[in-house]
Amino acid sequence: MSKGVFWKTSLTALLLSGGVLSAEAETIKIGYIDPLSGPFGSTGDAGLKHFRYAADEINAAGGMGGMQVEVVAFDNKINPKESLVQLQKAIDQGVRFIAQGNGSSVANALTDAIAKHNKRNPGEEVLFLNYAAVDPALTNKKCNYWHFRFDAHVDMKMAGLTDWLRDQKDIKSAYILAQDYSYGRAFTAAAKSMIEEKRPDIKIVGAELHPIGKVKDFTPYVQKMMSAKADVVFTGNWGTDMTLLVKAANASGHTVPYLTFYGGGLGAPTAMGQSAVGLVKQITEFHENIEASEKQMARVDDFEKTNSLDYYYERVFTLMNMLDKAVDGVGSVDVPKIAAALEGMTYETPYGEVTMRADDHQLMQPLYISTFSEGVARDVENTGYGFKTDITIPAAATETPTTCRMRRPS
Repeated sequence: MSKGVFWKTSLTALLLSGGVLSAEAETIKIGYIDPLSGPFGSTGDAGLKHFRYAADEINAAGGMGGMQVEVVAFDNKINPKESLVQLQKAIDQGVRFIAQGNGSSVANALTDAIAKHNKRNPGEEVLFLNYAAVDPALTNKKCNYWHFRFDAHVDMKMAGLTDWLRDQKDIKSAYILAQDYSYGRAFTAAAKSMIEEKRPDIKIVGAELHPIGKVKDFTPYVQKMMSAKADVVFTGNWGTDMTLLVKAANASGHTVPYLTFYGGGLGAPTAMGQSAVGLVKQITEFHENIEASEKQMARVDDFEKTNSLDYYYERVFTLMNMLDKAVDGVGSVDVPKIAAALEGMTYETPYGEVTMRADDHQLMQPLYISTFSEGVARDVENTGYGFKTDITIPAAATETPTTCRMRRPS
């Protein structure tokens, strides 16, 4: 038995013998509220597989604070109102930790609802663990003590992409395309302001928002980009909207750089094919060709074998392991104390040290700008193509100022 397993097993015995844990508290439930049906169902299902694999790893090592972890799925159909219904169902089932990521409109609704619930129900607090919703407002003007974000937000990622753009003197015009909701509007605003700041000579020849999950053929949008003679495209699209966009760009022969947050997302690499090689770039906390230990690569291989799915959400493992560390330290499901333990926490991931900034509960982690390439050691979606790192951005260099004025429980 490893020391970690022994410690956790011993802690369980100690707590149970002291009567601290109820039968209900012996299992830590994490409510996963994301789309599991509809146009983004495959994206939500991929995230769920990552969470459940991470939970299995933790359980095999003795659980969180000696307690087993269960990930309970709730289908929100990427609808904010439905998400609030699912949140209440989760709370009624004894869930104290909510994980969500797909859709900042959903995250904005959840963070408000959880803050209200916690104010009205002291002793029954719930923690919001955000793994992918990147509207900057969530850790700025809308920040709250019960929300923690484990992905870099829009402004952090856009700063990296526009730093790359600053040195590309042959690029003279840009087109911006994003989904029409809070995240897409934040993406567009950040792209416009940072392009103007770093490359005022670049002309923005188009900035368009489209309905999320509604467009079946992006050819008309691609044709607009081509007619406008854009030298580069910035797109915040994700999920099906990213896949269909690159499919249309491929079919139309649009051979300019696409600067993305989610170019490597589920389905996009298959849709891109050879025509996107050298053109599609992404900024992420992970891709499979970043150098890592044999142990980490064995995890990647086993995840993919177990799930028949590419390993994509490294940040899910960061989230789960940091939560594990916090619960181990507290020794019980005391949500306010777990939140306090997460504040300012540093954690060594397979790709470098990360820090949960106490000021706004925004994770600081290394980011990588990479390009869709051939000749890679590890491909994606069995395409023969994958991503190669162009630029590594240290965690400290990703920091942006925050307007958060955190109110902590008294």
